[in-house]
Amino acid sequence: MSLSPPLYHPPPGYDRVRVVDSFQELVTTPFGGGVNALCWPRSLTGDFAEVVGQLAATDDITPLGEATLRALPLSPAGRAAVATVVEDLERLRALGLAPVLDCIRRYPRDEEPGAVPTDVYSFHADSATVETDTYLCSYTEAASEGLRNEEAQRHVDQPETRARMLREFGGEEGPEFCEYLHDHCYDLHYTPRPGSRPFDFGLGHLWRIAVDYPGSPVPPCVHRAPETQPGRPPRLLLIS
Repeated sequence: MSLSPPLYHPPPGYDRVRVVDSFQELVTTPFGGGVNALCWPRSLTGDFAEVVGQLAATDDITPLGEATLRALPLSPAGRAAVATVVEDLERLRALGLAPVLDCIRRYPRDEEPGAVPTDVYSFHADSATVETDTYLCSYTEAASEGLRNEEAQRHVDQPETRARMLREFGGEEGPEFCEYLHDHCYDLHYTPRPGSRPFDFGLGHLWRIAVDYPGSPVPPCVHRAPETQPGRPPRLLLIS
């Protein structure tokens, strides 16, 4: 008997990403041993592009509720896609989370970019003051992109860039400067090292990724939103 090919291949030679076989395993597997990203691969049924097309969203980011989704005039394939999205929302709410479903035409760019960009198109880590994780799933268009930790360098650790930040701050190295870096999220944004190999999160797969919080046993998962392509339909994204 032949076996079906895997739905998702982890980045070659990168042990920080682990593939799991179920939602329960996704939720209960602890981060450790360097693993900071879990992927539950799925081949989803339904026409998610039809859902996006029926939304006729004009805002850059449109939050979507279940009532809006269920009210759309959809084919059976479109309704199947809605059922999948609603099930994902319910799964995460059952964990006590507050997932958000967005129809995204584009994310805002930094209106006044400082020493480095800090919008979601820049490689970055999520952060929190308490233990938590980030869940996300891209249903349409380009998916989120990850960067191997070993191939990522924080902008604040680059001498020339840090010097620019120091000039922007207008002071000297010390606790106040570190607070300034944190307040501007400079300490959460990364630049790819030469020869880096970013990896795609893929469509339909549900991910749980590590966040930067005090006492985390693993480094945070470095990732970014995909570049918006002019003329392309909006992106449908679940995130919590």
